[in-house]
Amino acid sequence: MFLSREQLEQVEAERLAAYAVLSRDSRGRHHTDPEPLYRTAFQRDRDRILHSAAFRRLEYKTQVFVNDEGDYYRTRLTHTLEVAQIGRTMARALGVNEDLVEAICLAHDLGHPPFGHAGEDVLNALMQHHGGFNHNQQSYRVVTELESRYPGWPGLNLTRETLEGLARHETDYDLSRVAQLDPALHGTLETQIANLTDELAYNAHDLDDGLRAGLITPDDLRDLPIWALLCQRLAWQGGSLDEVQRHAFIRELVGLLVDDALQTTAAHLRAVQPDSAAEVQRQPRVIVAHSDQMAQMNAELKHFLYENMYYSFRVVRMKKRAEYFIARIFGTLVDEPRQLPKASQQRLDSELLHRVVADYIASMTDRSALLEYRHLFDPLTRP
Repeated sequence: MFLSREQLEQVEAERLAAYAVLSRDSRGRHHTDPEPLYRTAFQRDRDRILHSAAFRRLEYKTQVFVNDEGDYYRTRLTHTLEVAQIGRTMARALGVNEDLVEAICLAHDLGHPPFGHAGEDVLNALMQHHGGFNHNQQSYRVVTELESRYPGWPGLNLTRETLEGLARHETDYDLSRVAQLDPALHGTLETQIANLTDELAYNAHDLDDGLRAGLITPDDLRDLPIWALLCQRLAWQGGSLDEVQRHAFIRELVGLLVDDALQTTAAHLRAVQPDSAAEVQRQPRVIVAHSDQMAQMNAELKHFLYENMYYSFRVVRMKKRAEYFIARIFGTLVDEPRQLPKASQQRLDSELLHRVVADYIASMTDRSALLEYRHLFDPLTRP
Protein backbone atom coordinates (compact mmCIF):
# COMPACT_ATOMS: atom_id res chain seq x y z
CA MET A 1 0.00 0.00 0.00
CA PHE A 2 1.14 3.55 -0.69
CA LEU A 3 -0.38 7.01 -0.65
CA SER A 4 -1.26 8.15 -4.15
CA ARG A 5 -0.25 11.54 -5.48
CA GLU A 6 -3.86 12.68 -5.14
CA GLN A 7 -3.90 11.63 -1.48
CA LEU A 8 -0.64 13.44 -0.82
CA GLU A 9 -2.06 16.54 -2.49
CA GLN A 10 -5.14 16.31 -0.28
CA VAL A 11 -2.96 16.09 2.83
CA GLU A 12 -1.23 19.30 1.69
CA ALA A 13 -4.56 21.05 1.14
CA GLU A 14 -5.78 20.09 4.62
CA ARG A 15 -2.56 20.81 6.49
CA LEU A 16 -0.96 23.86 4.88
CA ALA A 17 -1.87 27.51 5.38
CA ALA A 18 -4.10 29.42 2.99
CA TYR A 19 -1.11 31.37 1.67
CA ALA A 20 0.92 28.23 0.84
CA VAL A 21 1.54 27.02 -2.72
CA LEU A 22 -0.23 23.68 -3.20
CA SER A 23 1.25 21.13 -5.58
CA ARG A 24 -2.18 20.28 -6.97
CA ASP A 25 -2.49 23.93 -8.07
CA SER A 26 0.84 23.89 -9.93
CA ARG A 27 0.82 25.63 -13.30
CA GLY A 28 2.62 22.59 -14.65
CA ARG A 29 5.77 22.16 -16.71
CA HIS A 30 6.83 23.62 -20.05
CA HIS A 31 6.93 20.17 -21.65
CA THR A 32 4.20 17.56 -21.29
CA ASP A 33 5.34 15.10 -18.66
CA PRO A 34 2.78 12.94 -16.79
CA GLU A 35 3.17 13.18 -13.02
CA PRO A 36 4.12 10.05 -11.00
CA LEU A 37 1.62 8.00 -9.05
CA TYR A 38 3.06 8.53 -5.59
CA ARG A 39 4.96 11.83 -5.59
CA THR A 40 3.72 15.40 -5.80
CA ALA A 41 5.00 17.69 -8.53
CA PHE A 42 7.35 19.52 -6.14
CA GLN A 43 8.69 16.28 -4.68
CA ARG A 44 9.52 15.24 -8.23
CA ASP A 45 11.30 18.56 -8.80
CA ARG A 46 13.39 17.96 -5.70
CA ASP A 47 14.31 14.47 -6.84
CA ARG A 48 15.27 15.61 -10.34
CA ILE A 49 17.58 18.26 -8.88
CA LEU A 50 19.19 15.76 -6.49
CA HIS A 51 19.92 13.35 -9.34
CA SER A 52 21.32 15.99 -11.70
CA ALA A 53 25.00 16.08 -12.67
CA ALA A 54 25.19 19.74 -11.65
CA PHE A 55 24.10 18.86 -8.09
CA ARG A 56 26.73 16.12 -7.75
CA ARG A 57 29.46 18.52 -8.87
CA LEU A 58 28.66 20.87 -5.96
CA GLU A 59 30.61 18.48 -3.73
CA TYR A 60 33.90 19.78 -5.15
CA LYS A 61 32.98 23.41 -5.72
CA THR A 62 34.32 25.97 -3.29
CA GLN A 63 32.35 27.96 -0.75
CA VAL A 64 35.25 30.14 0.47
CA PHE A 65 38.24 27.82 0.84
CA VAL A 66 39.58 26.10 -2.28
CA ASN A 67 39.13 22.34 -2.20
CA ASP A 68 42.79 21.53 -1.46
CA GLU A 69 42.70 23.61 1.75
CA GLY A 70 41.14 20.69 3.64
CA ASP A 71 38.20 18.32 3.89
CA TYR A 72 36.40 20.01 6.78
CA TYR A 73 35.56 23.36 5.23
CA ARG A 74 32.22 23.90 3.60
CA THR A 75 31.64 23.35 -0.09
CA ARG A 76 28.74 24.41 -2.31
CA LEU A 77 27.15 21.03 -1.59
CA THR A 78 27.31 21.27 2.20
CA HIS A 79 26.12 24.88 2.05
CA THR A 80 23.20 23.86 -0.18
CA LEU A 81 22.18 21.04 2.16
CA GLU A 82 22.36 23.35 5.16
CA VAL A 83 20.20 25.95 3.39
CA ALA A 84 17.66 23.26 2.53
CA GLN A 85 17.55 21.99 6.12
CA ILE A 86 16.94 25.46 7.56
CA GLY A 87 14.42 26.17 4.79
CA ARG A 88 12.45 23.03 5.60
CA THR A 89 12.38 23.98 9.28
CA MET A 90 10.99 27.43 8.53
CA ALA A 91 8.51 26.12 5.96
CA ARG A 92 7.13 23.58 8.41
CA ALA A 93 6.82 26.18 11.16
CA LEU A 94 5.02 28.67 8.89
CA GLY A 95 2.69 26.10 7.34
CA VAL A 96 3.89 26.44 3.74
CA ASN A 97 5.03 23.90 1.17
CA GLU A 98 8.16 22.25 2.50
CA ASP A 99 8.83 20.33 -0.73
CA LEU A 100 8.78 23.48 -2.86
CA VAL A 101 11.12 25.29 -0.45
CA GLU A 102 13.48 22.33 -0.52
CA ALA A 103 13.51 22.19 -4.33
CA ILE A 104 14.34 25.90 -4.63
CA CYS A 105 17.07 25.65 -1.98
CA LEU A 106 18.68 22.61 -3.57
CA ALA A 107 18.82 24.27 -7.00
CA HIS A 108 19.82 27.80 -6.04
CA ASP A 109 23.61 27.33 -6.39
CA LEU A 110 23.78 24.88 -9.32
CA GLY A 111 25.24 27.58 -11.57
CA HIS A 112 28.25 28.43 -9.42
CA PRO A 113 31.57 28.04 -11.26
CA PRO A 114 34.70 26.59 -9.62
CA PHE A 115 36.63 28.59 -7.02
CA GLY A 116 33.59 30.31 -5.51
CA HIS A 117 33.02 34.01 -6.04
CA ALA A 118 36.53 34.39 -7.46
CA GLY A 119 35.53 32.14 -10.33
CA GLU A 120 32.31 34.05 -10.86
CA ASP A 121 34.08 37.42 -10.86
CA VAL A 122 36.68 36.43 -13.44
CA LEU A 123 34.11 34.73 -15.70
CA ASN A 124 31.94 37.84 -15.55
CA ALA A 125 34.92 40.00 -16.52
CA LEU A 126 35.87 37.66 -19.37
CA MET A 127 32.25 37.69 -20.59
CA GLN A 128 31.87 41.47 -20.23
CA HIS A 129 31.23 41.99 -23.96
CA HIS A 130 29.33 38.74 -24.41
CA GLY A 131 26.40 39.00 -21.99
CA GLY A 132 28.28 38.72 -18.69
CA PHE A 133 28.12 35.86 -16.19
CA ASN A 134 26.08 35.54 -13.00
CA HIS A 135 25.59 32.38 -10.98
CA ASN A 136 21.89 32.99 -10.36
CA GLN A 137 21.16 33.24 -14.06
CA GLN A 138 23.45 30.27 -14.67
CA SER A 139 21.52 28.19 -12.12
CA TYR A 140 18.34 28.94 -14.06
CA ARG A 141 20.02 27.98 -17.34
CA VAL A 142 21.33 24.73 -15.84
CA VAL A 143 17.83 23.47 -15.01
CA THR A 144 16.15 24.83 -18.17
CA GLU A 145 18.84 24.31 -20.84
CA LEU A 146 22.15 22.78 -19.88
CA GLU A 147 21.31 19.56 -18.04
CA SER A 148 20.84 16.81 -20.62
CA ARG A 149 18.95 13.87 -19.14
CA TYR A 150 15.78 13.46 -21.18
CA PRO A 151 15.25 12.73 -24.89
CA GLY A 152 12.28 15.05 -25.32
CA TRP A 153 13.57 18.35 -23.95
CA PRO A 154 16.61 20.20 -22.57
CA GLY A 155 17.01 20.79 -18.85
CA LEU A 156 15.06 19.12 -16.03
CA ASN A 157 11.56 20.30 -16.99
CA LEU A 158 10.80 21.53 -13.48
CA THR A 159 7.46 23.04 -12.50
CA ARG A 160 6.86 26.69 -13.17
CA GLU A 161 6.70 27.33 -9.41
CA THR A 162 10.20 25.98 -8.79
CA LEU A 163 11.55 27.89 -11.79
CA GLU A 164 9.90 31.07 -10.53
CA GLY A 165 11.50 30.51 -7.12
CA LEU A 166 14.91 30.34 -8.80
CA ALA A 167 14.24 33.36 -11.00
CA ARG A 168 13.12 35.44 -8.02
CA HIS A 169 16.15 34.49 -5.92
CA GLU A 170 17.22 37.90 -4.64
CA THR A 171 20.01 39.25 -6.83
CA ASP A 172 21.23 42.37 -8.55
CA TYR A 173 20.47 40.62 -11.84
CA ASP A 174 16.79 40.74 -12.77
CA LEU A 175 15.70 37.38 -14.16
CA SER A 176 12.03 38.32 -14.45
CA ARG A 177 12.31 38.97 -18.18
CA VAL A 178 14.19 35.72 -18.78
CA ALA A 179 11.54 33.75 -16.90
CA GLN A 180 8.65 35.85 -18.27
CA LEU A 181 7.58 36.99 -14.81
CA ASP A 182 5.97 40.20 -13.59
CA PRO A 183 8.87 42.15 -12.01
CA ALA A 184 6.42 44.05 -9.81
CA LEU A 185 5.57 40.91 -7.82
CA HIS A 186 7.56 39.39 -4.97
CA GLY A 187 8.24 35.69 -4.68
CA THR A 188 5.89 33.32 -2.91
CA LEU A 189 6.44 32.70 0.79
CA GLU A 190 8.33 29.55 -0.19
CA THR A 191 10.67 31.60 -2.39
CA GLN A 192 11.16 34.23 0.29
CA ILE A 193 12.12 31.52 2.80
CA ALA A 194 14.74 30.16 0.38
CA ASN A 195 16.16 33.68 -0.07
CA LEU A 196 16.46 34.37 3.65
CA THR A 197 17.88 30.98 4.60
CA ASP A 198 20.59 31.24 1.93
CA GLU A 199 21.87 34.49 3.46
CA LEU A 200 21.44 33.17 7.01
CA ALA A 201 23.39 29.99 6.37
CA TYR A 202 26.07 31.78 4.39
CA ASN A 203 26.95 34.21 7.20
CA ALA A 204 26.74 31.70 10.04
CA HIS A 205 28.72 28.98 8.38
CA ASP A 206 31.37 31.24 6.89
CA LEU A 207 31.92 32.56 10.41
CA ASP A 208 32.34 28.97 11.55
CA ASP A 209 34.92 28.23 8.83
CA GLY A 210 36.74 31.49 9.52
CA LEU A 211 37.06 30.68 13.21
CA ARG A 212 38.18 27.14 12.47
CA ALA A 213 40.81 28.34 9.98
CA GLY A 214 42.16 30.90 12.44
CA LEU A 215 41.40 33.80 10.10
CA ILE A 216 39.07 35.18 12.77
CA THR A 217 39.49 35.06 16.55
CA PRO A 218 36.91 35.70 19.29
CA ASP A 219 38.84 38.84 20.19
CA ASP A 220 38.30 40.14 16.63
CA LEU A 221 34.55 39.75 17.12
CA ARG A 222 34.24 41.49 20.48
CA ASP A 223 32.84 44.77 19.08
CA LEU A 224 30.06 43.11 17.07
CA PRO A 225 26.67 43.41 18.82
CA ILE A 226 25.56 39.99 17.57
CA TRP A 227 28.68 38.37 19.06
CA ALA A 228 28.10 40.14 22.38
CA LEU A 229 24.52 38.83 22.37
CA LEU A 230 25.73 35.28 21.71
CA CYS A 231 28.28 35.54 24.53
CA GLN A 232 25.53 36.69 26.87
CA ARG A 233 23.16 33.86 25.85
CA LEU A 234 25.91 31.26 26.28
CA ALA A 235 27.34 32.87 29.44
CA TRP A 236 30.78 32.85 27.85
CA GLN A 237 33.40 34.93 29.61
CA GLY A 238 35.99 35.00 26.85
CA GLY A 239 39.30 33.28 26.30
CA SER A 240 40.23 30.64 23.78
CA LEU A 241 37.47 28.91 21.82
CA ASP A 242 37.74 25.13 21.50
CA GLU A 243 35.90 23.09 18.88
CA VAL A 244 32.90 22.21 21.05
CA GLN A 245 32.47 25.84 22.12
CA ARG A 246 32.74 26.98 18.50
CA HIS A 247 29.97 24.60 17.51
CA ALA A 248 27.87 25.93 20.39
CA PHE A 249 28.29 29.50 19.15
CA ILE A 250 27.34 28.67 15.56
CA ARG A 251 24.38 26.58 16.72
CA GLU A 252 23.20 29.44 18.90
CA LEU A 253 23.66 31.94 16.05
CA VAL A 254 21.59 29.87 13.61
CA GLY A 255 18.90 29.35 16.22
CA LEU A 256 18.86 33.05 17.07
CA LEU A 257 18.48 34.06 13.42
CA VAL A 258 15.81 31.46 12.67
CA ASP A 259 13.80 32.35 15.78
CA ASP A 260 13.93 36.05 14.92
CA ALA A 261 12.90 35.41 11.29
CA LEU A 262 9.98 33.20 12.33
CA GLN A 263 8.72 35.69 14.93
CA THR A 264 9.04 38.64 12.54
CA THR A 265 7.42 36.76 9.65
CA ALA A 266 4.56 35.60 11.85
CA ALA A 267 3.93 39.22 12.88
CA HIS A 268 3.92 40.30 9.23
CA LEU A 269 1.45 37.54 8.36
CA ARG A 270 -0.88 38.59 11.19
CA ALA A 271 -0.78 42.16 9.94
CA VAL A 272 -1.38 41.31 6.29
CA GLN A 273 -3.53 38.18 6.70
CA PRO A 274 -3.03 36.93 3.13
CA ASP A 275 -5.61 34.42 1.95
CA SER A 276 -3.60 33.05 -0.98
CA ALA A 277 -0.09 32.72 -2.36
CA ALA A 278 -0.96 35.37 -4.94
CA GLU A 279 -1.83 37.82 -2.16
CA VAL A 280 1.62 37.26 -0.64
CA GLN A 281 3.23 38.17 -3.96
CA ARG A 282 1.22 41.40 -4.30
CA GLN A 283 2.42 42.85 -0.98
CA PRO A 284 4.53 46.03 -1.18
CA ARG A 285 7.39 44.36 0.73
CA VAL A 286 8.60 40.85 1.43
CA ILE A 287 6.93 39.09 4.35
CA VAL A 288 9.76 36.73 5.33
CA ALA A 289 12.32 38.94 7.05
CA HIS A 290 14.34 39.61 10.17
CA SER A 291 13.45 42.28 12.69
CA ASP A 292 15.11 45.65 12.09
CA GLN A 293 17.48 45.12 15.00
CA MET A 294 18.53 41.63 13.86
CA ALA A 295 18.85 42.76 10.24
CA GLN A 296 21.24 45.49 11.39
CA MET A 297 23.32 43.09 13.48
CA ASN A 298 23.41 40.58 10.64
CA ALA A 299 24.52 43.27 8.18
CA GLU A 300 27.36 44.22 10.54
CA LEU A 301 28.42 40.58 10.72
CA LYS A 302 28.38 40.31 6.93
CA HIS A 303 30.50 43.46 6.60
CA PHE A 304 32.93 42.09 9.17
CA LEU A 305 33.29 38.82 7.25
CA TYR A 306 34.01 40.68 4.03
CA GLU A 307 36.72 42.79 5.62
CA ASN A 308 38.35 40.19 7.83
CA MET A 309 37.81 36.87 6.07
CA TYR A 310 37.02 37.25 2.38
CA TYR A 311 39.89 39.75 2.04
CA SER A 312 42.34 37.93 4.30
CA PHE A 313 45.68 37.15 2.69
CA ARG A 314 44.99 33.40 2.39
CA VAL A 315 41.63 33.89 0.69
CA VAL A 316 43.00 36.64 -1.57
CA ARG A 317 45.85 34.36 -2.62
CA MET A 318 43.34 31.63 -3.47
CA LYS A 319 41.29 34.19 -5.37
CA LYS A 320 44.22 35.37 -7.49
CA ARG A 321 45.27 31.81 -8.23
CA ALA A 322 41.71 30.97 -9.34
CA GLU A 323 41.58 34.02 -11.58
CA TYR A 324 44.82 33.00 -13.26
CA PHE A 325 43.70 29.43 -13.93
CA ILE A 326 40.27 30.35 -15.27
CA ALA A 327 41.53 33.23 -17.43
CA ARG A 328 44.13 31.03 -19.10
CA ILE A 329 41.70 28.15 -19.68
CA PHE A 330 39.11 30.54 -21.10
CA GLY A 331 41.61 32.27 -23.37
CA THR A 332 43.04 29.16 -24.95
CA LEU A 333 39.61 27.57 -25.52
CA VAL A 334 38.33 30.70 -27.24
CA ASP A 335 41.48 30.86 -29.37
CA GLU A 336 41.13 27.22 -30.41
CA PRO A 337 37.59 25.83 -29.82
CA ARG A 338 38.62 22.40 -31.13
CA GLN A 339 40.15 21.84 -27.69
CA LEU A 340 36.61 21.71 -26.28
CA PRO A 341 34.95 18.33 -25.63
CA LYS A 342 32.82 17.03 -28.48
CA ALA A 343 29.50 17.86 -26.81
CA SER A 344 30.53 21.51 -26.37
CA GLN A 345 31.85 21.71 -29.93
CA GLN A 346 28.48 20.55 -31.25
CA ARG A 347 26.78 23.47 -29.50
CA LEU A 348 28.87 25.92 -31.54
CA ASP A 349 26.64 25.29 -34.56
CA SER A 350 23.83 27.23 -32.88
CA GLU A 351 25.37 29.13 -29.95
CA LEU A 352 28.01 31.80 -29.42
CA LEU A 353 31.56 30.63 -28.77
CA HIS A 354 32.19 32.68 -25.62
CA ARG A 355 28.97 31.46 -23.97
CA VAL A 356 29.76 27.83 -24.77
CA VAL A 357 33.23 28.21 -23.26
CA ALA A 358 31.83 29.96 -20.16
CA ASP A 359 29.25 27.18 -19.71
CA TYR A 360 31.96 24.54 -19.99
CA ILE A 361 34.17 26.23 -17.39
CA ALA A 362 31.24 26.96 -15.05
CA SER A 363 30.38 23.26 -15.00
CA MET A 364 33.83 22.36 -13.64
CA THR A 365 34.67 21.61 -10.03
CA ASP A 366 37.75 23.13 -8.38
CA ARG A 367 39.85 20.05 -8.98
CA SER A 368 38.60 19.38 -12.52
CA ALA A 369 39.50 22.98 -13.41
CA LEU A 370 43.02 22.43 -12.04
CA LEU A 371 43.26 19.17 -13.99
CA GLU A 372 42.04 20.91 -17.16
CA TYR A 373 44.73 23.54 -16.69
CA ARG A 374 47.38 20.83 -16.50
CA HIS A 375 45.97 19.08 -19.57
CA LEU A 376 46.14 22.33 -21.54
CA PHE A 377 49.46 23.77 -20.34
CA ASP A 378 51.61 21.15 -18.60
CA PRO A 379 53.75 19.35 -21.20
CA LEU A 380 54.21 16.38 -18.83
CA THR A 381 50.45 15.81 -18.47
CA ARG A 382 48.67 13.80 -21.16
CA PRO A 383 45.88 15.84 -22.85
